[in-house]
Amino acid sequence: MSELTPNPATPSAGTTASRSLSSDIAQNTAAFLSPDPVAASPHSRSQSDAPVRPILPERPILPELSILPEGEAILQPPMDNTPNDAPEDPPHRIPNLGHALLFLAIAGAFLFLTQLFLLGLTHAPAIAGKLSAASIPPKLLIASEAITYLATLALSWFVFPLLWKRPFANGIDANPDAARRNAFRLIPLGLTLSFAVQAISSVISIPKDIPIDDFFRTPSDVWLVTLFGILVAPLFEEIVFRGFLLPAVAIAYDWLSLPRTPAARELWHSNNKISTPALIFSAVFTSILFAALHGQQTAFTWPVLLLLFCVSLILSAVRIRLRSVLASTLLHASYNFTIFLTAFIATGGYRHLDKLAR
Repeated sequence: MSELTPNPATPSAGTTASRSLSSDIAQNTAAFLSPDPVAASPHSRSQSDAPVRPILPERPILPELSILPEGEAILQPPMDNTPNDAPEDPPHRIPNLGHALLFLAIAGAFLFLTQLFLLGLTHAPAIAGKLSAASIPPKLLIASEAITYLATLALSWFVFPLLWKRPFANGIDANPDAARRNAFRLIPLGLTLSFAVQAISSVISIPKDIPIDDFFRTPSDVWLVTLFGILVAPLFEEIVFRGFLLPAVAIAYDWLSLPRTPAARELWHSNNKISTPALIFSAVFTSILFAALHGQQTAFTWPVLLLLFCVSLILSAVRIRLRSVLASTLLHASYNFTIFLTAFIATGGYRHLDKLAR
């Protein structure tokens, strides 16, 4: 029993062998269980003799590359007024003449219904007679036109995207960014153009009594036509003439001048570009319509119609150059604003309308 019990004071040989065996077993067990054999055997070799293990940077784990399907890519918005069509789908030319006629039909229907409704509320006997613009009081005429313009734009905002497969503003090439970037040039241009036209008109012989004078009889009529002429009319007229009719007539011109050959037809279906001659013809043609629309207000005075024709050409050039209907709208609104500003100053704030008499 005493041989099996170690005596620290006087160790025996058996005890020493037993301790050595136990120590070897413990070290071997620790070396087996330890992940680092060198660290588990501190007595096996010295610190200086231990091999230096280089610290290597970990290899970055690269993410798997996402491979797009064949033919798929990220496309920037096109510079032209055409959606990104699939290769098998030919590019669309919008608005065409059909779209323009549909827009005008919507406006005509709204105008007829609005005037009929307003006359029914205020002048019921007039409905039985001849319904014309001359028989409608200025306030009702302006109100009916304002309601017609806004209602037509509201309905078109939802109808035409169904036909175009794109938003209404993109279809007419509204491009508000271009109008905003060039505002400091468009507004002075509109003011200058208006002053020049008024200066030329002052030396033109115009009949003393013209239909436009009916809107300048009372201050309330003048204020109403001022707001309408600055805020509503320019937007609607530019959408009609420069948003719908200008591209529609140009597209029709290119189609009619297209050679009737398979190669020409294939070229037509492969792009949506509008030729320069088509744009020039369309600008001239729509400017004639623009001047004719305002001719009734000036009793079709030819010098005034010629001035309006030139103004429309400038509006068309701005719309084509900046590719923005809102840019031409801003120029148009600035032009009208200057006319009403001149009348406002000349009549002492619309208090002395008799000064407008020629």
